[in-house]
Amino acid sequence: ALSRTARAEHFEPLTLMSALAAVTRNIGLIATATTTYNEPYHVARKFASLDHLSGGRAGWNLVTSDAAAEAQNFGRDEHLGHGERYSRAREFHQVVTGLWDSWEDDAFVRDKASGNYYDPAKVHVLDHVGEHFRVKGPLNVALSPQGQPVIVQAGSSEAVRDLAAQTAEVVFTAQTSLENAQGFYADLKGRLAQYGREADSLKIMPGVFVVVGQTEAEAQAKFEAFQDLVEPEVGVALLGRMLGNFDLSGYPLDGPLPELPLTDSGQRSRQQLLSDLALRENLTLAQLGRRIAGGRGHYSLIGTPEQIADELQRWFENGAADGFNILVPHLPGGLEDFAQWVVPELQRRGLFRSEYSGQTLRDNLGLDVPANRYSVAVEVEEQQEALA
Repeated sequence: ALSRTARAEHFEPLTLMSALAAVTRNIGLIATATTTYNEPYHVARKFASLDHLSGGRAGWNLVTSDAAAEAQNFGRDEHLGHGERYSRAREFHQVVTGLWDSWEDDAFVRDKASGNYYDPAKVHVLDHVGEHFRVKGPLNVALSPQGQPVIVQAGSSEAVRDLAAQTAEVVFTAQTSLENAQGFYADLKGRLAQYGREADSLKIMPGVFVVVGQTEAEAQAKFEAFQDLVEPEVGVALLGRMLGNFDLSGYPLDGPLPELPLTDSGQRSRQQLLSDLALRENLTLAQLGRRIAGGRGHYSLIGTPEQIADELQRWFENGAADGFNILVPHLPGGLEDFAQWVVPELQRRGLFRSEYSGQTLRDNLGLDVPANRYSVAVEVEEQQEALA
């Protein structure tokens, strides 16, 4: 199945983002780096470097690997279990953000007359010792232009929600209806207060699979043309991967989705979403594989620019989304269609920017710059809180 897809090889994302940084000015550059098969120091250094190279446009999509076969490329016979992956992810985030704060804002004096490159009093050793990591520090990259690269997370399971409430600034999620999206939005935003966070400090951006046409019939015909290209075996292989790394090749294509145990290596939220979809619409294995091949189980919008804008506006204005992660069936044409037809319609409604509000990814997402934990202002605030 893999030999009949275009997903058998990929560029390493940080390398690709560094190349894109040189030929772009405004777009954010968000790359995925797993906490399961990386080390915190490497991730901290790479993303801090990307933030400098891009002028403050870097974002880290913090994920735990759900591809069980990945373990065998990193010296392990078996993939880490669900609970251990998230325990490791929490500590990984703690170490990375601690390393990003190694240098205070004005640590680098670079004074030629005295020969002093930095002020030793303004560099801090992390000395982290935890369950999964021992990292001394400091990071050998200066404080990044954004203070810290933006932290992004993807998923909807209970473990993801709790981790995101503690650590994420943007969440990418799959929701198949307005009602489900509203429930997820309210639940995740409601968890922030227990971690001392404001509701606007986290942006929730559901994925939306979009096929746009000048007429509804044209959009539907375009969608069906893409669907006809999905080979049943490829769709089922993708489905098995998304359900939790199950081999479904032995099941009849015209039969129902078999009952599967709760995945310990894959995405539990996606397993639940796809199982519910198959049951609700009485889909065969082949039909479900074909259904999810384009949008990977995300909400699908197929129609005119006005129809698509109507639905995006409905979600945005009714507590379901702060923005969207737009998925398209082909590149670059799918994004060009969205930019040419849907974006102007959203701009006419006052729902989409006509120019960038700032230079950094944080600026354009409306996110605050996190204060360096070693800055004087932070120390004073902590002392005042202790006295109170």
